[in-house]
Amino acid sequence: MKAFDISGRLAVITGGATGIGRAIAEVLAEGGARVVIADRDLPRAEQTARDIGGEALLLDVTDPDACETAAAGLAARLGPAQILVNNAGIVQNGPALETALEDWRRVIDVDLHGVFHTARAFGRPMVAAGSGSVVNISSMCGEIVVFPQAQAAYNAAKAGVNMLTKSLAVEWAGKVRVNAVAPGYTATELTLAGRSRPEWFDRWLQGIPMGRLADPREIATAVAFLASDAASYVTGTVLTVDGGYTAL
Repeated sequence: MKAFDISGRLAVITGGATGIGRAIAEVLAEGGARVVIADRDLPRAEQTARDIGGEALLLDVTDPDACETAAAGLAARLGPAQILVNNAGIVQNGPALETALEDWRRVIDVDLHGVFHTARAFGRPMVAAGSGSVVNISSMCGEIVVFPQAQAAYNAAKAGVNMLTKSLAVEWAGKVRVNAVAPGYTATELTLAGRSRPEWFDRWLQGIPMGRLADPREIATAVAFLASDAASYVTGTVLTVDGGYTAL
């Protein structure tokens, strides 16, 4: 269907070298987008870019000046981004009473401030052009508190991403659409490492009505929908893709 066509559109994906970000890069590239993988791990970003036919960009989303410079440089070379996927993120597990303040700040800085920095830097030319789509990768943890692992900073950051998404959607309405995808437990390297802690991993699976982890591409196709004109009347929405976890 033509509405789903993103051929030729310039798409920037932060944290796109691995995991869900890589799957998003693959799916958007398959849809014909010109994909730029912005990541702090340049060698892995370059490998992914080679694999999908895109290009890599070194970027630390916690540095607002670097984000502005990257967006301006990209616009000068290729034109302004038409799709931005804010995927870069980290998680820190541990009880709140035992969490070091620097660990708290690091999670908030990457997972929330990073989204704000990149949304402003790459969103500014979108707003000026009067079109574009921003898709923020949130989490079901922005809506509910999962267990048994404790991760207050991550949960708080993702809840912030949800409200930032809605705020920007209202501010930029009629020009740029801003949405979020909130994945549930997904079969990434990080999540699969949880099998070493069966008291966690088994509980995760028990809580998913569909009885399995998401494939990263199942998250990526949700992103592709929101990035396309098929979602032309969708903005300010957090699309949860969790196999039914939050329905319980």
